[in-house]
Amino acid sequence: MTYNFDQPIDRAGTNTVKYDLRKAIFSNGEVIPMWVADMDFAVPPFVLEAVQKRAEHPIFGYTIIPDSYYSALIDWQKRRHGWELKKDWIFYSPGVVTGLNMIVQAFTVPGDKIIVQPPVYFPFFSCVSNNGRTLVQNQLLERNGHYSFDFEDLERKMKDGAKLLILCNPHNPVSRCWTREELEWIGAKSLEHGVLVVSDEIHCDLVFDPHRHIPFATLSEEIAARTITCIAPSKTFNLAGLFTSSIIITDDTLRVIFKKQEERLHLSPNIFGISAAEAAYREGDDWLEELKGYLMQNYKLVKEFLAANMPEVTASVLEATYLLWLDFRCWQLPADELKNMLIEKAGIGLVDGRQFGQGGEGFHRMNIGCPKATVLNALDRIFSLRKTIGIY
Repeated sequence: MTYNFDQPIDRAGTNTVKYDLRKAIFSNGEVIPMWVADMDFAVPPFVLEAVQKRAEHPIFGYTIIPDSYYSALIDWQKRRHGWELKKDWIFYSPGVVTGLNMIVQAFTVPGDKIIVQPPVYFPFFSCVSNNGRTLVQNQLLERNGHYSFDFEDLERKMKDGAKLLILCNPHNPVSRCWTREELEWIGAKSLEHGVLVVSDEIHCDLVFDPHRHIPFATLSEEIAARTITCIAPSKTFNLAGLFTSSIIITDDTLRVIFKKQEERLHLSPNIFGISAAEAAYREGDDWLEELKGYLMQNYKLVKEFLAANMPEVTASVLEATYLLWLDFRCWQLPADELKNMLIEKAGIGLVDGRQFGQGGEGFHRMNIGCPKATVLNALDRIFSLRKTIGIY
């Protein structure tokens, strides 16, 4: 292995959300933080070099996005996902969540119905409710740990006047990589019922064999014309603090509308984020493949540990992302008690499944984007907690 993902890096005291907010979030400043979706791995060396090179120039003034950035992103999407983009389709956003709020504001009005599919990344809810739109929930179906769309309910809610569907593709937190058939059904129904689809594809590069990411906008030209896609290098290359993402819109009319929203907000790109993202997209293939191999090893470690020591606790099948959806329902603990015991007795900071909406109770999300030693430590602590509460 060329890159060392086992190396522990002390992040405490660097003003990082994941570590330096532990006391505020968990009332325990010593928990193992496995909550925020960034990784505990160093950025690739070529990314660090690109940022350092830009930092050598002593002026950090307003910046523009160079053509070289667009070509790097376009080449990456074609190389990795078979999606041929055009420069004119690409808009800058500081982050995907910012982009989602911009899209909601640009393409809907207060009171409009917007569909989300819980359990799902919780900012989806706030970008609807905080903008005065009407939240409509199409809960995923769960059978023996496998999640699928509730197509019947989804079509019913599309027919009922929904303007927008926010799709998590791949899915956070249940780690699904949706199949072409599943996505084509949604695409067809969205066209039939006039629903604009916003596809959050921030985890698109973190998909594991034999699964393949299908960009929603590649399903057909007609579907692409009614799709807005959000992507970023932040999850793939651990660049969340550099606030650089892209909104991709293929349709001319939709681009005009979104450009007006962008101009109203007067957004400017991050000078270091652009340099980092360009380097990542140009040189990141080998690093990404090694990262995915390491993450899969962590996943197998969790699965094997649970099977051998806590078979009643299960983890979602990791089709995509570095986020595991842990099912503690067999412990039959009230949700608040389970949460408090994981924090206070086990000393682990996970994300309570209830934050992801309907279907989240009894679950917790674990971030395995960290050294194996951290994963093992966390599992040992959960196993000790299991014995404490009398499960043998």
